[in-house]
Amino acid sequence: MNKQTSFHSPLGAYAIRGSENFISEVKFTTEKIASDDDWALGKLCISQLQEYFEGKRTEFVLPLEPKGTTFQKKIWKNLEKIPYGKTISYEELAMMAGSPKGCRAAGQANNRNPISIIVPCHRVIGKNGDLTGYASGIENKKFLLNLEKQYT
Repeated sequence: MNKQTSFHSPLGAYAIRGSENFISEVKFTTEKIASDDDWALGKLCISQLQEYFEGKRTEFVLPLEPKGTTFQKKIWKNLEKIPYGKTISYEELAMMAGSPKGCRAAGQANNRNPISIIVPCHRVIGKNGDLTGYASGIENKKFLLNLEKQYT
């Protein structure tokens, strides 16, 4: 990762990091980020995030390269298959990844997702419908799910 910028959303600031060719991280942050103003991919990412928050975008079209284990990457790829405005359980996520008994491991990989919103880890909920765990906080998860319901 050698490029970075930030995006100010209704939820607060997000740090966007990556390279000329890939986005590797989109994370909620409270730190001040020095932006690479000439980073075209960073600008595209910001534009798509703005459209998402305005209800104008339901899918992201960005080259992604999250850093993680093989299993984590498998889970994150499956997160991208969850349709906008829909939710699945951690158990369903584990089954999608071919690990039907790996519910806990799927939950841990989901929690370590380095590309929030774009790789929609917020769409995974407890089996009973509870909004369990979210690295950026349950209130932010609730906000994102309600935003998507509003535009579906």
